[in-house]
Amino acid sequence: MPGPSCRPLLVSACSPVEPKPKPWLLVGLGNPGKKYEGTRHSGAEIYSLPGKVDRFNEHHDLASELPHQGSQFKNRVTFGLGMGALMGGIVLSGGWVFTLTFSAAVFVGAREYFELVRSQGMTAGITPPPRYVSRICSVVCALMPIMTMFGRMGPSVTSFAFVVAIALILQRGNPRFAQLSSAIFGLFYCGYLPCFWVKLRCGLAVPALYTKIGAAWPILLGGQAHWTVGLVATLISISGVIAADTCAYLGGKMFGRTPLTNISPKKTLEGAFAGLSGCVATTIILSRILCWPTSLLSAAAFGVLNFIGSLFGDLIESMIKRDAGVKDSGSLIPGHGGLLDRVDSYIFTGALVYSFVKTGLPLFGV
Repeated sequence: MPGPSCRPLLVSACSPVEPKPKPWLLVGLGNPGKKYEGTRHSGAEIYSLPGKVDRFNEHHDLASELPHQGSQFKNRVTFGLGMGALMGGIVLSGGWVFTLTFSAAVFVGAREYFELVRSQGMTAGITPPPRYVSRICSVVCALMPIMTMFGRMGPSVTSFAFVVAIALILQRGNPRFAQLSSAIFGLFYCGYLPCFWVKLRCGLAVPALYTKIGAAWPILLGGQAHWTVGLVATLISISGVIAADTCAYLGGKMFGRTPLTNISPKKTLEGAFAGLSGCVATTIILSRILCWPTSLLSAAAFGVLNFIGSLFGDLIESMIKRDAGVKDSGSLIPGHGGLLDRVDSYIFTGALVYSFVKTGLPLFGV
């Protein structure tokens, strides 16, 4: 029988048993000089720092996200400035330049919408329209701004909706109401609503007589008559939406705490208030520069209405994407998603602004 002196040799050779953990003194990661207890196992040091490791990993993840967020904001600003300059030139041109460019954008947006309707997440709950009907609807949406330019907006919408309904009813198989509703909503969302921008820019041709920039505008470019109420209202509205989106993004990042709605969890009340403030301030400043509208109260109401339209359009598109189970409406713009992701704030704004300028302001004698 082996003696006591042989027992440690047999145990270490035949059955390697992990030695008893020993306490070690470690310097705390979060507080230099503070010591924490750890353990050492079989030549490998494994330290247990309650709460500190998790906090370190959390701070490390946040630190790694900061450069990405900064790059994302820089891309947003760069894209916004580029789009602002391009849209400014198109809006200033007006006429068929504005209408045809708008028609092309409407076609792309309609294609993205019907692709969302046909996405896997959306088709789990409804039956999408056939692909040929989606293509017909996209072309119809693109034709609506052109018909609006000819003053045939109302009859064209009714006729096009009837054609789409007939195409769905006469398809093979069993037509579904979900197919009809998604197609008709697509005509309304992607075709009818954007037409109000054409009515606003090209339809309100009354000169803005008090606009100082119009008096200095070159005769070769149209002179005073080029600066119409429609042009001024369009420029102010687009600038207000850009300010609302930018201020809402910055306000939400810096102060966002309270969720605004379940449709878009990242949107906060603080961000919405910042967006409202930025939109109203921008509208008032531009109204003072362009001398339209002349009333401060009217300019403030214009800014509030502008913000409501932009926020509502943003939330509607977020709801569509959520049901479709996608993050972006498309991949047309690298790093930014589809066209609908960039112009969703403008879809409902045009109709509200046109109604305000055409009906609301005359009631107050503006």
